[in-house]
Amino acid sequence: MAATTPLLTLKIDVDTFRGTQLGVGNLVRMLGAHRAKATFLFSLGPDHTGWALRRALRPGFFSKVARTSVVEHYGVKTLMYGTLLPGPDIGRRCAAELRAVREAGFECGIHTWDHVLWQDNVATRDADWTEAMMRKAARRHVEVFGVEAHTHGAAGWQMNAAAFAEHDTAGYRYASDGRVPLDERGALLDPSSGPHRLVAGGRTLRCVQLPTTLPTLDELLGRDIDGKTITVDNVAEHLLALTAECRRDHVYTLHAELEGQKLAPVFERLLHGWHAQGYQFGAMGDYYEKIKGTDLPATPLGWGELPGRSGRLIMQGGAP
Repeated sequence: MAATTPLLTLKIDVDTFRGTQLGVGNLVRMLGAHRAKATFLFSLGPDHTGWALRRALRPGFFSKVARTSVVEHYGVKTLMYGTLLPGPDIGRRCAAELRAVREAGFECGIHTWDHVLWQDNVATRDADWTEAMMRKAARRHVEVFGVEAHTHGAAGWQMNAAAFAEHDTAGYRYASDGRVPLDERGALLDPSSGPHRLVAGGRTLRCVQLPTTLPTLDELLGRDIDGKTITVDNVAEHLLALTAECRRDHVYTLHAELEGQKLAPVFERLLHGWHAQGYQFGAMGDYYEKIKGTDLPATPLGWGELPGRSGRLIMQGGAP
């Protein structure tokens, strides 16, 4: 890869049983057709997506549901897992699908054990709870793949100090657990945002963080930006404008439940567009290899908010 070639790291979060069964295979085929490398991060335990309905009291929750057609993308059955229906064990029931991703040549890692349980609780839980959840996912990864995991991307961009410390305990060289500040359009507020090490629990951790630097589709769809409503017909154009204006290494988070299903045509347009802009597609491991010899900043653990997404997220340069 030429030194001047910007890297577009594709980080794929797989949240649900349905996304694992349907969206993952679709993405493997699409990426293969474009010879695009990517990292798949899997939820390895039970799918309790129905529990997420408890977020209904959060500011911004209903507006996001209305904007992004949650039922259409996730399906009614998925939204009943953990409430009216038992949550299927993704790692056990989809082990063959998970192994097929690695066999297709893609980097695989851990998203979480139980997506909703982690996303809704980890910010306020103690080290014992956190380590138990992470180690349960790590053991399941070994059961499925036969090897220990080497990277992680947090569900809902939610973590705590003990979770970050566990990365060092597990020996991860890199992970992608947080975000960078973005303006209302989704453009970088701080051009220096990007790979860094975290200061948490009073020490600088070894594991390098590769934060997501672009907005996700569900953060853009349905919003009014620059005098127009962002729809499935123009959201790719909007994202491509951002990467044309800021031609640098980026991390883009996509979802098996969105780009791997109903929004696959949007992702197809993005792949064509990024290729035309001169980006090289890569996995998280490729990005780490590119920057590992550079002098990376050490950033305190912080939180922030993003346009189009409710709640606080792990944020580079955010408030304590």
